[in-house]
Amino acid sequence: LGDLGWAGVEFGKDIPSTEFVGYDRDTVEDAKVVALVVEDELAEELMTGVDGIVVLDKTPFYAEMGGQVADHGVITCGGAKFEVNNVQKNKGGKFMHYGKVVSGTFKVGETVTASIDAERRKGVRRAHSATHLLDAALKKVLGDHVHQAGSLVEPDRLRFDFTHFEAITPEQLAQVDKLVNDAILEGIPVVTEVLPIEEAKKKGAVAMFGEKYSDVVRVVEMGGVSMEFCGGTHVDNTA
Repeated sequence: LGDLGWAGVEFGKDIPSTEFVGYDRDTVEDAKVVALVVEDELAEELMTGVDGIVVLDKTPFYAEMGGQVADHGVITCGGAKFEVNNVQKNKGGKFMHYGKVVSGTFKVGETVTASIDAERRKGVRRAHSATHLLDAALKKVLGDHVHQAGSLVEPDRLRFDFTHFEAITPEQLAQVDKLVNDAILEGIPVVTEVLPIEEAKKKGAVAMFGEKYSDVVRVVEMGGVSMEFCGGTHVDNTA
């Protein structure tokens, strides 16, 4: 379905955006199935062996965005089980859980349990927090002109793209490496808060260059080392 359809035009404007509750929870036991999709068509049920999309009213699953990969996990209802291998958020605010029914049948309107792969998320949290430490270290070593130009945050690795006018030297790389490792060893608490964007800017929070933000933003702070606008998931402390 196109974005226009997912925004509510094709299946009722009374369906709200999916509520994301995954910052603090790995499992939701009372999520409701608000839509099912098979081969780009709305369906009333998903049966065993079928690939499809499940849309819930609320979810602990993080949708791929901001360089962070989507959560994996399962959605269950009695003996029915849907394995989630991708999650995307569309312009209509719906979280689309892609996957396959491995047992049983799912129906629209049912109450289900949605559970992420907590170990996989743990790896993603570590990698995402590490990108913030890396960004701060690069700015300290190379200068404040450094801007994030992209990133990829996965459970077992990260990639960080940044702007700079020349190749980084081995000596500079060693400095960056030490700063990041020192911050990790220090066990700095990671604090998140939601603030009006102007207040966040006054506090010194760093926005991603060229990114568009709403009037209210989520800020992730790691002591005096890093403070950035970020909607991703993070560890509780840098250790």
